Amino acid sequence: MLFQKDHVSVRYVKEEDAQVISKWLTDPEVLQYYEGRDNPQSVEMVLDHFIHNPNSHEKRCVIEFDNMPIGYIQMYPVDFDWKALYGYEESQNIWGMDQFIGEPTYWGKGIGTKLVQAAITYIMENTGAEAIAMDPKVNNERAINCYEKCGFKKVKILKEHELHEGKLEDCWMMEYNFIGDR
Repeated sequence: MLFQKDHVSVRYVKEEDAQVISKWLTDPEVLQYYEGRDNPQSVEMVLDHFIHNPNSHEKRCVIEFDNMPIGYIQMYPVDFDWKALYGYEESQNIWGMDQFIGEPTYWGKGIGTKLVQAAITYIMENTGAEAIAMDPKVNNERAINCYEKCGFKKVKILKEHELHEGKLEDCWMMEYNFIGDR
């Protein structure tokens, strides 16, 4: 296990997780927020992208609630191009994270807040990061509210930033800064 807060735990993804991740990423209710309903992920796609990606520096993990898999989180050092887009210096140690709860019955129960709080603590204690950056779509109000509750601040709108269901969507660049305001 990588980290835990109350009933929420995070562990590295395993090959056996491909089936459940694919189940989540073929659910239209989940896909409306993550990947897109026009981009369902087969087991083979999940294995290639989420599990067997050797070029990735991401910490790819499954979120569990009382030992039951309910979602996915990835944490990673932000690369030079993304740092430039977000407005950071190349030398800064900035981490990013993306996550989703794949079981809609667990939405709206505070689990995302516990997860994000625990991930912030993990990144702060283990990476030397100066900040964590995320870029949720502007219409993902539930996620944005969760991130703000955990201390993330909206920094700027990223116009037409993410291709989602055939349309370039605006996203918020949000930041949790460990060393104070920019």
